[in-house]
Amino acid sequence: MIVVGLMSGTSMDGLDVAVADLALDADGTLTLVPLAAEEHPWSPEMRARLLGVLPPARVSLADVCALDTHVGRESAAVVAETVRRHGGDLVGSHGQTVFHWVDPEGRALGTLQLGQPAWIAEATGLPVVSDIRARDIAAGGQGAPLASTLDALWLAARPGTKRVALNLGGIANVTVVGVPGEPVTAFDTGPANCLLDAAAARLSGGRLASDIDGRMARAGTVRADLLARLRAEPYYDLPAPKSTGRELFTTEYVAARLAGLPGATPEDLMATLTELTAVTVAEAVRPYAPTEVVASGGGVRNPALLDRLRAHLAPAALTTSDTYGLPAGDKEAYLMTLLAFLSWHQIPGVAPGATGSAVPRVLGRLSPGAGPLRLPEPGVTPKRLVVRAPRTA
Repeated sequence: MIVVGLMSGTSMDGLDVAVADLALDADGTLTLVPLAAEEHPWSPEMRARLLGVLPPARVSLADVCALDTHVGRESAAVVAETVRRHGGDLVGSHGQTVFHWVDPEGRALGTLQLGQPAWIAEATGLPVVSDIRARDIAAGGQGAPLASTLDALWLAARPGTKRVALNLGGIANVTVVGVPGEPVTAFDTGPANCLLDAAAARLSGGRLASDIDGRMARAGTVRADLLARLRAEPYYDLPAPKSTGRELFTTEYVAARLAGLPGATPEDLMATLTELTAVTVAEAVRPYAPTEVVASGGGVRNPALLDRLRAHLAPAALTTSDTYGLPAGDKEAYLMTLLAFLSWHQIPGVAPGATGSAVPRVLGRLSPGAGPLRLPEPGVTPKRLVVRAPRTA
């Protein structure tokens, strides 16, 4: 089955699209063949509008409605062109998260992703699985990180080894993958790129969306006083499973914690925020004593961040998802192909216990395509995921 996956993460830098051929054998082996993956950056105007609705901003329902339509229409254009070139039977669309509601006790109560899927169904004639997080929250889970579903099937460790999958998007999340049959642990550790990107945009007057190649961070020195304030965030002490987002780590977050401290140079600020991500990730995974940490996401492009992660994660080896067949920048989009495939076959899309839900549920809502909607018989529970290279002509 050819599935198109569409992802726009908390970095809000654009749409990632992936195409995969998925098949599930009777013995529970799920095979994913990556066929294509592309990035479609948001226009500066669209990105500004999306960032403009994030807390602490106050926006009208007219703004929310307009963005829901604009994201849906841009998504539809990307998917239609992708299907024209690569084909497709089903679409999985994550949408753009604009709010993830977590109460002070750490319970997830709701989540909102914009990007009306009807536009995709109308433009392609294909059924669309969307709103992928809400059912898990209704069942008592965090609704995140759903990457744990892919990670648990894909990186199941051999006896004597333990891997942690690390995604470095706007927010960092991890999946602890132990011996097959053991419960999966997954949670958001805190900020990955969101504070770095916000600082880069502010310091450059909007010219930069990120610290390119970590150049500013490498030219600076970590400010111990600021790092101590940032590490005092109560979120880090909450037990897993837990989730967070830009509702907590807002664009004003760092400025509020700089209050009363001597001013920081741009380079020192970037070095400190890079260290914050590396330290909080390492502290979160250290209790699990992994032998290997497999990283993916946009943060993999930042060599300064990878250097600090490597230093703090030692003796665990730091590799990237490319080592196991999924390009680091495309993994989340391929995740959406997997989750859509599972939902289409009426298979729960969350590993037991990974997000805190008592009972794993089939995820998402389904928008019919142009033809009659005929779901297959429920599939068997997958036991492992094999990523296989496409055949060459």
